[in-house]
Amino acid sequence: MSARRWALHGALALLTAAAPFLLPALAVQLAMLWIMVTLALTWDTLGGQMGYNSFGNILFFGIGMYASAIVQVGLFHDVAAYTDPAGSGSLTFTPREYYLGLAAGLLAAPIAATLAALAFGALILGLRGPYFAIATLGLGIAGGEFAAAWGYVGGASGFLMPVFPGEFGRRALFFYALAASLGIATFAALRWLYGRRFGLALNAIRDDEDKAEALGLPTVRVKIAAWAVSAFFLGLAGAIFGNLNGLIEPREVAFSGATFGVWMVLMAILGGKGTMWGPVVGAVVFHVTKELFWTYLLGWQRVALGVLIVVIVLFFPLGILGHARRRWPETFRARVEGAA
Repeated sequence: MSARRWALHGALALLTAAAPFLLPALAVQLAMLWIMVTLALTWDTLGGQMGYNSFGNILFFGIGMYASAIVQVGLFHDVAAYTDPAGSGSLTFTPREYYLGLAAGLLAAPIAATLAALAFGALILGLRGPYFAIATLGLGIAGGEFAAAWGYVGGASGFLMPVFPGEFGRRALFFYALAASLGIATFAALRWLYGRRFGLALNAIRDDEDKAEALGLPTVRVKIAAWAVSAFFLGLAGAIFGNLNGLIEPREVAFSGATFGVWMVLMAILGGKGTMWGPVVGAVVFHVTKELFWTYLLGWQRVALGVLIVVIVLFFPLGILGHARRRWPETFRARVEGAA
């Protein structure tokens, strides 16, 4: 690695560590930014690297959220009694119980999401094109409806997470550290995978799946593995976000295809899908813009967000990095292609 890249990575690491201390009032929003980075990176595994547009990745986000919640509470209390409106207020957690439960929940979330990806992948990853996209969209909707009807986890009323045993500022820093660690680990793991035969297999499916299959590539197994990798990190992201948000609502939070499900697609496209840094850039630009809309255009924020979506599709079809490569090829071409 060149000295310039070492310096860049060092500066980014220093900024990551210092950000919540430089902007303590924005620590929660910064933690959300890292979750958004994870969402964009994991969607790009299928949508960018493999060319399969999935609208069901939100399913694994929600499964991770609920799996973590059930384990966190179930280790020390009866979950049904906890989610009952009459009993949730009387069941508390000591600091030791909270941290032990959270650790167990963070372990259970990616396992549950990965198992779901392996099971559903075996069923629908034989589909291609719009048929696959529609099937995944149905999975996300079904997940929300199932959770809303399941009284054990609170049904449509939602699942109130255990209260963090500390001050609000400490809570924000704690979850920022978890979210940032997840975002960095996701980037590093995917970069390592894309540099191996696995990455070449994904790109071969994207370029011509029939030819790849004719040459002996087990395309269905590769697609299932790719979805499972995405689900692993999405499950962790769901577990962290569920605790950060405090309330898991089935349709509007855990399995919200209209928000997180769409945003992860937009962020990858905005930054430049099929590249390593594109989803990261897209997540940063999108999240900052969205927060500005919610701050200064209250009441019109969804209209402004809709306009932003149209602008992304019309003016950035190749994404920010793709546009930069076309506009300044001498500066960006090698870097973008190397990342891809």
